This record gives sequence, structure tokens and C-alpha cells, in this order.
Amino acid sequence: MNSTSLLTFSLPITFTSTFSCDVIDEAKKRYANLINRQLEGGKPVDGIKRLGTVRLQIENRTCQNSYPNIQSNEAYSIHIVEDESVIRSVTIWGMLRGLETFSQLVYKRNKDAGNLINVTNIEDYPRYAHRGVMLDTARHFMPMKTITKILDAMSYNKFNVFHWHVVDDQSFPYTLRKFPEMAEKGAYHPKLVYTRDDIERIKREARLRGIRVIPEFDTPGHTFSWGKSFPELLTPCWGQGRPDTPNYPHHGPREIINPTLESTFDFMRDLYMEIRDDFPDEYVHLGMDEAYYACWQSSPNVSDWMSKRNMSTYNQIEQYYSERLIKIVDKIGLKSIVWQDPLENNVTFNKETIIQVWKDKKNDVNNPSVKNWEEYAQEVAKLGYNFILSSPWYLNMISYGQDWRNYYEIEPTDFTSNENEKKLVKGGEACMWAEYVDGTNIHSRIWPRASAIAERLWSAKNADNIEDAKFRLDEHRCRMIRRGIPAQPILNGHCNGEEWEYESKEQPPQQSVAISNYYNAILITLIITNFFSSFILSR
Repeated sequence: MNSTSLLTFSLPITFTSTFSCDVIDEAKKRYANLINRQLEGGKPVDGIKRLGTVRLQIENRTCQNSYPNIQSNEAYSIHIVEDESVIRSVTIWGMLRGLETFSQLVYKRNKDAGNLINVTNIEDYPRYAHRGVMLDTARHFMPMKTITKILDAMSYNKFNVFHWHVVDDQSFPYTLRKFPEMAEKGAYHPKLVYTRDDIERIKREARLRGIRVIPEFDTPGHTFSWGKSFPELLTPCWGQGRPDTPNYPHHGPREIINPTLESTFDFMRDLYMEIRDDFPDEYVHLGMDEAYYACWQSSPNVSDWMSKRNMSTYNQIEQYYSERLIKIVDKIGLKSIVWQDPLENNVTFNKETIIQVWKDKKNDVNNPSVKNWEEYAQEVAKLGYNFILSSPWYLNMISYGQDWRNYYEIEPTDFTSNENEKKLVKGGEACMWAEYVDGTNIHSRIWPRASAIAERLWSAKNADNIEDAKFRLDEHRCRMIRRGIPAQPILNGHCNGEEWEYESKEQPPQQSVAISNYYNAILITLIITNFFSSFILSR
């Protein structure tokens, strides 16, 4: 590339804007710091024209108390020329995506550490409005620094939805104002909870990155932890002719929400009113997957209740509960997202409900009843529901080698040739279930595998050359390493030593020389003492 198509610049780089807004002000500082760190030691190159000012131009200046939503316009344009360059967008959310792209355009030349950027024009916008990462914080508690780092990485990949699977059977770490005992009794440990301040911080950090927060409180199943504080919410299961008696492996003493009591729905109304007040998004995730009927089937009380309502099958109980909950949520002004399961049991939702398709034969090869995701997607589309796709993007399903290719090769509309049905796809999510991950290993499990999904959800359908993508993804992985995200490698090679630089950034505080020497002396003594042992002592 000749020098006429290049511009150079000095550090620190700066962005100018006549629009004062906390989202943009914070983004300018954040991206200036990222670029300055990325190009540390870089310098302008003699004989090449200068970049000049980078001006941010936003058409719609709505900012105060503004949050991203499913209708948000994320389009932007970048015009890089001599003297003055411009990043333009209609909204502040589009400007965030433009700044991320700009930060990926600058680079430092190896031979002379020269700061460079190509003269270029870019017009860009996302293919799908819903591009999410689902995080499970119930199977393992995720510390706040883990969550905020995931939000950072999401912004680097232009994800715009943080689907927070907050609670499940195992734990209830979310602090509710009206029902604080839910976390007090349902969390793993009193320290392993999300406080009110934590919840506010997650919302704030997500907003500053243009990320929606959609919480999920899954019912009627996956609710064992709820019963630790409110046992009456759960159905008493029967065994050996007695209530509250387990019959393993079919059911425990109490499980699955009890739909036979009006107090259950009073509780749900109070719960979702608080969730509505906690989160600004118009959507809430109601879960509704894997409602196993064994406990209901065991209970003579449930049988009597069914008889009085002329119910003959247990999926009618699921229909009753699901449809009542949807009406409650709708009445308090929220729209719903649900997993696909209720549709398979003949539950009817209003057409504003978004279905999340999650089942796939590849994720459950030993179950002959499970079909390919394309069949499930087609079934949902035939019913006329909008949906988001997760089935082929379960990040907890790991394998050796370049499994990111499997994610990248997915085309969300391959389930149909009908153009109207294709329009029902609103996006997708990369899902990280946390049975075997916590803060120690979650980042490298998610990244850069989720980056492949991010590109499929953002870029045009025909941007699908996997051989080109692997080099882009490898470069982006190195970029994330430089930004403090421990993304795992996808190819052989290195990132110019950035792996080691990442370790140095995360070093614990240095011990004093005296303390360090003291422990070194102890270690040497132990090694000498155990020289002939069959194990190695380590500190």
C-alpha cells in the first residue's frame, strides 16, 4: 500500500464533539485510552500526511436517561481523510459501534513503530437487532469484575444484549427489595449475592456500552432455590403416600411452581413489578423451559385441582400457568421472551412474545426425540412468532480444535426458503451455561468463540468466507488480549508477546523484599528436607 492511502498521527489520540452526553463522553475517554494503550510507544511517520481531528457527529441527540432498545439504530459511517475525519451516526448507540470500528482501524507498523490508519470510507449497520450473550450466574456465582469484563468484551464485539440468567435451582443470588429473604436463604453464601448497588452498576456499565440488560427469572421449573425462602411457592411432591417426600430420580420433596394457589400469582405479580422497576428494557425473559411434570403427577392435590377445571393432561397445567403469567407481565407493561418449550406443549402467547430456540440434535446426541435446530425454527416460524436463535451457539459445549468454525458456519435463515419466515428471525445469542465455569475460566471459554457468532449476527449474509474470517478472528483475539480479555487462541502462533503482557497486567501486588525473602528461605528448606520425596512442594 502506498503512502498516499495512509495517514499518521501522534498520541494521545483525541475525539471532538459538540454534543455533551455521559454515554459519548465516557466512550471518548474509553476508546482514547484503548487506542493509546494499543499503540503504546508508537509515533508519527515522517513523510506521511496527518490524520488530524476525529470529529463525532450525532444526528439524534437524545441521551439523558436514554437506554438502548430493540428498535435502536446502530448504523454509523466513518470518513477518514487528511486534516479532519468524521464518525457519523443517527444515535449515540450507533456512535459506540463506530468508535469500536475506528479503534480497530488504527495500527502500529512493526518496522518503525509508526502510527498508521488507512484513508477509508465505511457505511455499516447490523444485520440483526438482537445480538446477545447469555450468562448463567446461578450454577456458579460470577463476581462483579467478571461480569463487567464480559460487558467490556461484548462491546468490543458489538454485542448489544446481556441476557442475565440470574437464578436457577442451585442458587438465588439476586437481592430483591420486596423479598430480600430470597437471596438471604437462596444464595450459596451470604457474600455470593448481587446487591442493589451491584445491580445498578451492571445496568450503568451496560448502558455506557450500548448493551441492553434482559434478566431471566425462570419458572415454573428451575425454581428449587425459591423454595428455601418461600416453600409454599413450590408443589409438595408425594412419595410413599406422603407429601413433601422425594422419589428420586423422579422428583425431590418440593419442586416446580405450584399453580394451584392464587397466592402464587400474587407473588409473581409483585416479583415482576419489581423487575420492571429495576430494568429499563421493555422485555423480560420468563424462561419456561424444561417444566417436568413428575411432581405434579405425584400429587393427589394437583389431581383434584385438575378435575375441578376439567383438565385431563399435565401439559394443560403448564398452559394454565404460562398463559396466566404472560397476562400478568403484559398487564404491568412488559413484553416477554420465553424458551421454545411451552410452544411444544400447546401454550399460546401473544404475537409480541419472542421465542428463544435452543434445542438441537448436536447438543443432545443421545436423545432420539431431539431434532435439528432448523426443524424447531421452522415450527416456531409456522406459528408466526418472532424468534431468536441459540441452538447452535451453546458455548458450554466444548470440543478440541477450531470449534469456532461450527458457530461461524451457521446461517440463521437456513431453516426456510420463505422470505416472510426469514424476517421472523430477530437475532441470536451465544449462551454460556455455568455448570463447569466460574470466574477462573469463563473468559477463555467465551472469547473469541463468541466473536465468530458476533460477526454472523452483525455482518451481511454473504460475508461468510471462513478462511478470511480465521485471520480476522485471530487478529481480534490478539486485540482482546491487549485489552485485558484472556481470549483463547484459535491458531498456532503468538500475539507479539501480548500473552505475556496480559499476565503482567494481572500480577498481584508485589510483596516486600523481606517477606519475599522469608518465604523463599522456607521454600528452599522444604525442598531440601523433602529432596527424596515422591512429590514436589510448591507455594
